[in-house]
Amino acid sequence: MVDEGAAERGRAPARVLLQGEPDGWHCVVVDGAGGERRSDFAGSGTRWATRGSGDPEPPWWRRRLAETAGGLREAVAERLTDATFRALGVETVITWFAVDEPVAWEGLVTLREADPARFPGRVKPFVVTLEPGRGALLPDADLLFSTDAPDAWTALAAVAERCGTPPPKTSLLCGWAGHRSVRVGRGTLALSTDRGEDGKERLAEICGTRTPGWSGNPELRFRLDGVDLLDEPAADVVALLRELGHDVVRRGRTVRLGASGLTLYGPDRPGEAERFTGVSLQAPAALAPLRTVSQRAPYRSGA
Repeated sequence: MVDEGAAERGRAPARVLLQGEPDGWHCVVVDGAGGERRSDFAGSGTRWATRGSGDPEPPWWRRRLAETAGGLREAVAERLTDATFRALGVETVITWFAVDEPVAWEGLVTLREADPARFPGRVKPFVVTLEPGRGALLPDADLLFSTDAPDAWTALAAVAERCGTPPPKTSLLCGWAGHRSVRVGRGTLALSTDRGEDGKERLAEICGTRTPGWSGNPELRFRLDGVDLLDEPAADVVALLRELGHDVVRRGRTVRLGASGLTLYGPDRPGEAERFTGVSLQAPAALAPLRTVSQRAPYRSGA
């Protein structure tokens, strides 16, 4: 967890240092007066650890460190700008420079006006309307479970272009023929495809994730029967869905809606006002003849 330090004390941050060490990663936020606050990240460090001693690092280890550093830089940037907005009413932008790539980075912090999406009603959200048995409706496209894979990928690329985010990211996800995802604000919209008995690859699952806190610009929302699944407290969402006649089954941090193919995922560390952080909708059982695999790996929010 990043201690935003300077921003929370009313002083604007000026620099950020991110350092990976053998036993862990840490971040130091430096304000304009030279004050420093250090925060340590949970997890492993930069040392390649094996059961044996003296084993050399594998060729892919530096790439893994680069990916870890990239994720931490993103997390630091989000938390620092949130803290600065709370304290000063403005946001921060960090320009990163490699000091010792991939394990040491320095970022110069500049201030900017608050994003209009910080204020309710200023920016229209990006709404994904889920329709069990059919697929989903996007602002500019329909993603039906009859959609061929190339058309699904084209629709996802159009979402990235509309939202001004990087092109869809391709990932290998066990149990699916294809999987791609795009960022929408601070959320993620992901599609998975499967190959049917007729040999055609079609859309088979629609997923979305959002982290707690501000959702970015635009805000990503998932709706079912008028209910904002990731915006309201989880208990209220479950109650509303039951009132609407859905067969709701809760197991641990997941909530499943009977045979509709929809699953909601709660946070790893639930609280009293917890909200669901992920949702997935799979093609219904009625389309089973078109699919060759019936059992799926559980959805992972970081996909």
